[in-house]
Amino acid sequence: MDMYDAPHTERDVEQKEVKISARGVQVYYGETHAIKDVDVDIEDNTVTAFIGPSGCGKSTFLRCLNRMNDTIDIARIEGEILIDGENIYDKRVDPVQLRAKVGMVFQKANPFPKSIYDNVAYGPKIHGMAKNKAELDEIVEKALRRGALWDEVKDRLDASGTGLSGGQQQRLCIARAVATEPEVLLMDEPCSALDPIATAQVEELIDELKANYSVVIVTHSMQQAARVSQKTAFFHLGNLVEFDETGTIFTNPRDKRTESYITGRIG
Repeated sequence: MDMYDAPHTERDVEQKEVKISARGVQVYYGETHAIKDVDVDIEDNTVTAFIGPSGCGKSTFLRCLNRMNDTIDIARIEGEILIDGENIYDKRVDPVQLRAKVGMVFQKANPFPKSIYDNVAYGPKIHGMAKNKAELDEIVEKALRRGALWDEVKDRLDASGTGLSGGQQQRLCIARAVATEPEVLLMDEPCSALDPIATAQVEELIDELKANYSVVIVTHSMQQAARVSQKTAFFHLGNLVEFDETGTIFTNPRDKRTESYITGRIG
């Protein structure tokens, strides 16, 4: 499918509920102003893609959505980010609890050096989600099914997660992220280290996940954004330049900078 032929049915265009609302978000790393005055509403049950050249701020902004930037000493965040109407930067919000609600999958698959079962069971155990082994077994199976991995690993749950292929490891990390029953799933270039077949499997999975989650994906691949997302945000030099239906961004962008990026003149 050509990247400009992204399928957009009427159903895709209907208004969904806003899950994440950002207003006036600024991010500074020391003296560097990395994100400048970003306003955006991200819908539930939708895949939203962040695209833009390297260093444009898309991953930095993604990490604001589950307070991952808190782990960087020199990072300072201003503005507000609401999830379901609650400011996630409120002093009373526990970042650990927040990250159970807002799952994250990184660029490089990073399974724990534990069994496949323990990789997935880790979060639910910490958060006290299971009363007994039977309940934990059920959570693990459900998460592995959501990660489209159950059929491949159900007979070897005791095997090490690090022994899986790259694509399987990434799907294991997705299963691990959804095991705590998050409502939002953040993905930072989840396919950049994968071969085309594994990428296609993960993309298919992302499409299925939007039934249960608000999915936000950072990708350097415009083709991927066109294939998997319904909404696309284009970042450039720390600014959110344009945010719209994916079909509109790729075929009829309003801003010249977006057009230059899409057509390959900047990047």
